[in-house]
Amino acid sequence: NVISPQSLFDNKPMEKIKKDPKRMSVERIYQKKTQLEHILLRPDTYIGSVEPVTQQMWVYDEDDGLNCRDVTFVPGLYKIFDEILVNAADNKQRDKKMSTIKINIDIENNTISVWNNGRGIPVVEHKVEKVYVPALIFGQLLTSSNYDDDEKKVTGGRNGYGAKLCNIFSTKFTVETSCKESKKSFKQVWYDNMSRTGDSQIKPFDGEEYTCITFRPDLAKFKMSILDRDTVALMTRRAYDIAGVSKGVRVFFNDKKLPLTGFRSYVDMYVKDRVDELGAALTVVHEVVNDRWEVCLTTSEKGFQQVSFVNSIATTKGGRHVDYVADQVVSKLIEVVKKKNKAGVAVKPFQVKNHLCVFVNCLIENPTFDSQTKENMTLQQKTFGSTCPLSDKFIKQATSCGVVESIMNWVKFKAQTQLNKKCSTVKHTKIKGVPKLDDANDAGGKNSIGCTLILTEGDSAKTLAVSGLGVVGRDHYGVFPLRGKMLNVREATLKQIMENAEINSIIKIIGLQYKKNYSDPESLKSLRYGKIMIMTDQDQDGSHIKGLLINFIHHNWPSLLRHNFLEEFITPIIKSQLSFYSIPEYNAWKQSQPNQKAWKIKYYKGLGTSTSQEAKEYFSDMQRHRIPFKYSGPEDDEAISLAFSKKKVDERKEWLTNFMVNRRQRRAHNLPEDYLYSQSTKSLSYNDFVNKELVLFSNSDNERSIPCLVDGLKPGQRKVLFSCFKRNDKREVKVAQLAGSVAEMSAYHHGEVAIVDSTTIEISELPVKTWTQVSPPPLPPSTVSRV
Repeated sequence: NVISPQSLFDNKPMEKIKKDPKRMSVERIYQKKTQLEHILLRPDTYIGSVEPVTQQMWVYDEDDGLNCRDVTFVPGLYKIFDEILVNAADNKQRDKKMSTIKINIDIENNTISVWNNGRGIPVVEHKVEKVYVPALIFGQLLTSSNYDDDEKKVTGGRNGYGAKLCNIFSTKFTVETSCKESKKSFKQVWYDNMSRTGDSQIKPFDGEEYTCITFRPDLAKFKMSILDRDTVALMTRRAYDIAGVSKGVRVFFNDKKLPLTGFRSYVDMYVKDRVDELGAALTVVHEVVNDRWEVCLTTSEKGFQQVSFVNSIATTKGGRHVDYVADQVVSKLIEVVKKKNKAGVAVKPFQVKNHLCVFVNCLIENPTFDSQTKENMTLQQKTFGSTCPLSDKFIKQATSCGVVESIMNWVKFKAQTQLNKKCSTVKHTKIKGVPKLDDANDAGGKNSIGCTLILTEGDSAKTLAVSGLGVVGRDHYGVFPLRGKMLNVREATLKQIMENAEINSIIKIIGLQYKKNYSDPESLKSLRYGKIMIMTDQDQDGSHIKGLLINFIHHNWPSLLRHNFLEEFITPIIKSQLSFYSIPEYNAWKQSQPNQKAWKIKYYKGLGTSTSQEAKEYFSDMQRHRIPFKYSGPEDDEAISLAFSKKKVDERKEWLTNFMVNRRQRRAHNLPEDYLYSQSTKSLSYNDFVNKELVLFSNSDNERSIPCLVDGLKPGQRKVLFSCFKRNDKREVKVAQLAGSVAEMSAYHHGEVAIVDSTTIEISELPVKTWTQVSPPPLPPSTVSRV
């Protein structure tokens, strides 16, 4: 009996505690084990877990070939097999003449054998240990030929455990080898986890050297009864690994030669039948960097993937050798991505790396690993004993193998995700925070699909549209004014789009969501408006605004175009007693009129030129003025991309050149120009819009921007100069006053801001004496005709 220690600190009576009869002795608590006992008692320290685990791994099945699937296996059993296999592959580094490895797995008899030719193990007695060398290195722990760290070796063994661990976890372990130098062969068998040793058999030998290890794994220690399908599939894949990474070595598995001719053909097994995001076969980039490094690269489907080998060891978790190769590729790819990244999404190196699948086969001097299982190589790059400088050719091929496209698709997805945060997933009947919006009464309600949002070019055009609503009513029509030209979202950065108030307002008004697919007609019911009507000036700049809106919808929601989501409201651009909806139409009429000067012509600069009464007339005849866009097929998609994608610059040049040639030929043969909006026009395809209307803006934009070869003047500058000569000013004049005269005298059809800019440039570029000292010279005939 002893006194309770607690009774010393309180006022309770002292308690007596009886001694526990089950209390363990010191001898039972502290024990000493032999190394063999320790290995069997704590196998996870040496060979990994001896419990079954399930994880995704690459395996080779007879029916499916190489495939990645869930596999249930015992890591410890896999490891002891791998140690013997790597030993056989290591012999290639000792003897370059080695040419064959044979692997056999007998499931019924639970027997595995690995045979290799080439230099055998010396069959001589070790003078210190007094035992034959094969028995020493396979039957005694902590024996190895790899303990001299001053010798730079590129073999898999290091710690002196490998093959002995296989012996310890086998019920029978047989070593056979022959030595040409000693002219002897050796055979010895160990039993019962290396606890019993048979007699060694030494015989005279005169033939080809070889080494063969045959063992029966102690399946009970791995909680197994037979070599199951998953385990054999995993071992088979390792046979293919050795065939792929061992240069100049034929590998036989169960007496069948494996059909691999090197690392490149091995990698093909992984990418076979795999396709990229566009459905094309994966492209593999391959380079034999030097005699120690061989690298392959392709696109990854799900995060960074790697298949790597260090001295024939499968480093399934990678390591610094993989990082060394991948970092070189990433540093080059990120430069390319930054140049292509127009969305403005920040792309970091690890995000680029997530799109790579890297295959590395290398030889490292005295490699180190984070555990005996050798899944992760930890040696620092500076002590690899070699370098792997990837060539410019390899990097160039890497940028064109689909990896960059995969990264850019991810960038686009990331941009859309960020943009979608600005979108509402709920359809609201009333919205706030959108100035100048005249919302339709039914917008966002149960009849919202029948509502049309009229997008106008500026506030003056909105006034015209609001006047017209007096005819058609406000239940199904809303009006929102655009400020100038819309952003070309196809070439804009994420920041530009997110900070563009006009785009954000349109998204909010209509109820669009960036990541939503509107292919299903039912999905349109989630929108606040079922259609958009574009109401712009009928000139070329108005056509450009229409095109930019079409481009905005097509780039983000191409499926909406298939639902006839867009339409336009046309108004006359020129009026006499007739209304003309395009300049080519007016020109064709003018050429047919002998007394055209007798007609009073009014040019409608913009919608603001029309009166309130004219607006009501337009909306009273909606069938004539309302022209729906109808999707006619892939040619529409190609036409829109041609007009607004920077990738189509060369095609766009050819497109505009063909238009100019065609127009010149028509004029030469006195044929009228092609134009839209005739009396019979009831609908319009996007292809016709681009090739018959938007092309006029592109041509006009060139004419306004490129000086004439005759006089070196742009049309705007020529009009300014013409007006100045006609005014014949001898005194200074304010630019704003001159701009008004230019607009009056030269039929300048563009905005006042543009003419002021043009006038300012013209004055700043010409000498002062031109205006004050020289009488206006007569204009050349060519200039007069162009004015």
